[in-house]
Amino acid sequence: EFNLSFRYATNAIKTSKYNVFTFLPLNLFEQFQRIANAYFLVLLVLQVIPQISSLSWFTTVVPLILVLSVTAAKDAIDDINRHRSDNRVNNRKVQVLIDRKLCSETWMNVQVGDIIKLENNQFVTADLLLLSSSEPLNLVYVETAELDGETNLKVRQALPVTGELGEDIEKLADFNGEVRCEPPNNRLDRFTGTLTFAGQKYSLDNEKILLRGCTLRNTEWCFGLVLFAGPETKLMQNCGRSTFKRTSIDRLMNILVLCIFGFLAFMCFVLAIGNYIWETNEGSGFTVFLPREDGVSAGFSTFLTFWSYIIILNTVVPISLYVSVEIIRLGNSFYIDWDRKMYHANSDTPAEARTTTLNEELGQIKYVFSDKTGTLTQNIMVFNKCSINGKSYGYVGDDQRPEIFKSKNAVDFSFNPLADPRFVFHDHSLVEAVKLESPEVHTFFRLLALCHTVMAEEKTEGELSYQAQSPDEGALVTAARNFGFVFRSRTPDSISIVEMGNQLSYELLAILDFNNVRKRMSVIVRSPEGKLSLYCKGADTLIYEKLHPSCSKLMDLTTEHLNEFAGEGLRTLALAYKDLDAEYFDQWKRRHHEASTSLDDREGQLDLLYEEIEKDLLLLGATAIEDKLQDGVPQTIEQLAKADIKVWVLTGDKQETAENIGYSCNLLREEMTEVFVISGHSVDEVHQELRLLSKTLFSYRSRGAEAAEDEAVSGDYGLVINGHSLAYALEHSMELDFLRTACLCKAVICCRVTPLQKAQVVELVKKYKRAVTLAIGDGANDVSMIKAAHIGVGISGQEGMQAVLSSDYSFAQFRFLQRLLLVHGRWSYLRMCKFLRYFFYKNFTFTFVHFWFAFFCGFSAQTVYDEWFITLYNLMYTALPVLGMGLFDQDVSSSWSFQYPQLYVPGQRNLYFSKRAFFKCALHSCYSSLLLFFIPYAALQDTVRDDGKDVADYQSFALLTQTCLMFAVSIQLGLEMSYWTAVNTFFVLGSLAMYFAVTFTLYSNGMFLILPAAFPFLGTGRNSLSQPSVWLTVLLTSILCVLPVVTYRFLLTQLCPSINDKVEEPLKEASGFSGRSNEVTERMSLSGDVQGEAGQSHAPTSFAAPSHPPHQLPPLRIRLLTRAGLRRLGDVGSIPAAPGCATPLRLRQHGSRHHGLQPHGTVRRVQPHGAAPER
Repeated sequence: EFNLSFRYATNAIKTSKYNVFTFLPLNLFEQFQRIANAYFLVLLVLQVIPQISSLSWFTTVVPLILVLSVTAAKDAIDDINRHRSDNRVNNRKVQVLIDRKLCSETWMNVQVGDIIKLENNQFVTADLLLLSSSEPLNLVYVETAELDGETNLKVRQALPVTGELGEDIEKLADFNGEVRCEPPNNRLDRFTGTLTFAGQKYSLDNEKILLRGCTLRNTEWCFGLVLFAGPETKLMQNCGRSTFKRTSIDRLMNILVLCIFGFLAFMCFVLAIGNYIWETNEGSGFTVFLPREDGVSAGFSTFLTFWSYIIILNTVVPISLYVSVEIIRLGNSFYIDWDRKMYHANSDTPAEARTTTLNEELGQIKYVFSDKTGTLTQNIMVFNKCSINGKSYGYVGDDQRPEIFKSKNAVDFSFNPLADPRFVFHDHSLVEAVKLESPEVHTFFRLLALCHTVMAEEKTEGELSYQAQSPDEGALVTAARNFGFVFRSRTPDSISIVEMGNQLSYELLAILDFNNVRKRMSVIVRSPEGKLSLYCKGADTLIYEKLHPSCSKLMDLTTEHLNEFAGEGLRTLALAYKDLDAEYFDQWKRRHHEASTSLDDREGQLDLLYEEIEKDLLLLGATAIEDKLQDGVPQTIEQLAKADIKVWVLTGDKQETAENIGYSCNLLREEMTEVFVISGHSVDEVHQELRLLSKTLFSYRSRGAEAAEDEAVSGDYGLVINGHSLAYALEHSMELDFLRTACLCKAVICCRVTPLQKAQVVELVKKYKRAVTLAIGDGANDVSMIKAAHIGVGISGQEGMQAVLSSDYSFAQFRFLQRLLLVHGRWSYLRMCKFLRYFFYKNFTFTFVHFWFAFFCGFSAQTVYDEWFITLYNLMYTALPVLGMGLFDQDVSSSWSFQYPQLYVPGQRNLYFSKRAFFKCALHSCYSSLLLFFIPYAALQDTVRDDGKDVADYQSFALLTQTCLMFAVSIQLGLEMSYWTAVNTFFVLGSLAMYFAVTFTLYSNGMFLILPAAFPFLGTGRNSLSQPSVWLTVLLTSILCVLPVVTYRFLLTQLCPSINDKVEEPLKEASGFSGRSNEVTERMSLSGDVQGEAGQSHAPTSFAAPSHPPHQLPPLRIRLLTRAGLRRLGDVGSIPAAPGCATPLRLRQHGSRHHGLQPHGTVRRVQPHGAAPER
């Protein structure tokens, strides 16, 4: 009753939008908010006004109703599914404590303040405060896959004071506490609140809360108090709408549609003026047999004519355009989902297009922002090296010889019965140091066994398995386990470990949590002897700031080892500890309790306390963990670089680690001119480094190049910048200088960056560069970057599914990115651009014929075509052929897309569809419409049939014009298509056949007898299309329409060939060869597939990145020795050796900068005050 007074939300959820009564009005209201639909609704209103419309209402109603019906049906199906899902969830059963007994209730009837009982494998009903459980110490295990995609179990624990309630129904019924907590929000990782019970106040945090959407695992039962219900739960708070992403083509289309509306108004204004002039000068002569209606003057006639032509010329923006675009996008999304070459068999993970609106944007990517760990690397961690008390241990195994791990040189851990048999280490001296009971070594591994959040599970005696929230922690705890410090189990108040065979229990007094700002974690424990200790591990830069001055010498030695580890690409952590005074700790613990029960700025107060106690630490050493590259990463990055896609790696690792990985994955290359490093520790230092770097880069500028251009420097440069320097570089005063400098480099690596900085870098490039960005990552720390980019790609790896859940596209391996961009992205962009160019061409041509006809019909708004042809032109006659092109067309195969990554460049430069391409299309339509009107007009003037009867009537002219139009646009479509399939052919020929079948049907006697007013073209088809002169006119018009296009393309190919022309020419030549030549061509294509599917098999040949501009192919002369003799293929670019040829391919590249020996690239560290660079 007390809770009811606050009117908290009920536990019923509603994700549906409509019901039976609201569906029609709400759905129509939403659809008419789209400009195109509203525009056609206005046209329909105009068409029902007799004084304005010369077209029947069905010419607009039929297309509009069809589009509205298809969209409404899709929305209705989606909403019905949402209703079913809501009903299924709301009617789940749960046990609720009512009137001192457990009753079964539906979820929708659960209220805030109810105490409910959950059993194993049940979903959590609402956001609950855990009261008690069946497990020791009131622990429960939950799976949060529904919330964040992570499948590893997490532990929650009830307060001891509520845990005493157990499953005693009477005690639970008498529970009378008060919870004060934060308002409803979407933060899954944080909860702030207090429980007041029996006069005491207790702190509540995320560890004591069960969130709706979790699943109870390995726990027989638990009781919880409902805190938030229904729409106020964190799960539902996270169901808000994500930011809607639009492609650059969408944005351009919006501008073009507005321009088309303006042009439509201009044409109607010109024709209205023409009507006024005609009515004034000529119209009076017709009033004898065409008397004007009362009150209709020349001026009023002009006004009516304007609106009449608005109706007639409305086809410049056809409503079917938007439907066709969505169908094409949906089809191209299915291609990604169905692509077997992007399926990862080991993890059973296919590629997934999680959105259908961004496919063509994949063909225009200029910048790729990538995480490192788990994205470029496997995120499978192996403990390989460490530094303890200034001595380095361990070495990295030979990657090329995996059998070394089975050799006799591996350390024998048989002395430890609890060792993990899968763990391999090769340095025997570390085991000897452990056996000799070196105090520093023992403390080192004791820290690894105590300072973590790993959960241990021991199903049988000695069979331990660890569940870690990160692979790093799992690797470190496993290492400690093998060296004799075995983490066995934990409770909220203690950690049990086995130290060299002795079972010990440490009292866990405090956990100082890791976060992306602190970048470290600490625990405070009391040993069995009563000694208080703080153990800390974290990023070396932050640990070093907390060390006691006495550690300076050891710090220098450890730093050398850290740099050595990082140089080998290993992930490093520093370890430190301190002993605590009991009196001081008691006083600190009291303040910690006060801060943890505060509702105001709890996190800030706790951070200050953590900073206070984490100081004057004693350095122990450092760990080094190996994280190997994924298959195919170097080849993928090399391919992207050849496609002029710039890759920026944003990682939280050390600078040396990131640099090493950069070289390993071909992001940084030895032949680069220079690699610059920015590592300033203040605003002034970073500013000076940026200025010095800019001067250096611009001294290499190409002559005549503008400073703002990305390709303005000669040579390849790399840039590495630290997180603290990046923080200053992203300040408003320096962000442009940083961006300008970074964009001149071929590769950029940002180290030690936070998730927020990742998003800021992406936003900076989006803000100032006219380029499409893509962000790719695999963890929760990449979500902000993925959401910030134009396109977000999630990798389903070892860090859960949060990145995938926030992404637009997802797959399992980084190497699939090249297929997503170079094949699917480029094809989608090419298809969409061809579709739009052709769609506008056919509709402009169709509409402009009306414009020319106006000058010959007294500007009377008479239509040049039959009304049924106007209605069916976009819906039936020309819909399927253009859809076929948008779904199936491709200029080159997938293997040749990998073979020539330079083909990707036109998409980055918007060459296939832009304002310029649109206006060229409009001019082409204007030319075609002139021919389509005046040639039939001249052909029928003063013409008779072969039997002497007159054929020069309006209906015959209309039929001839629309037939010429159908053939002209069909032939133009054939010229546009590069890849003919059986489906395309059927669509084109079937549409022409459909046109004639429908035309003869509509012009038949039967249709006229049924509705004489609706089918006035009685017998026109039979009378006109039986005349040879009509078909000669169709042939002449069609030839003249396409002749300039063919001529222009021929001259363009010969005089100014594009990248596609350079690639397609040798392909066409090669396809004409016979015998052995065909086999060679086939093998070349197959080897391209091998190169494209990097990582699945070895690339046949490795070539250095071309020194020529990305939009030009290198002038290679290639000769094939075949049975047909010595044949020249021409300038076709880099082609791998074709296996099986009698004589290998010989390649000679002209203009390459690699002549003989070349010096290695240098790494320059930019230093302020003119200091000499290190080399």
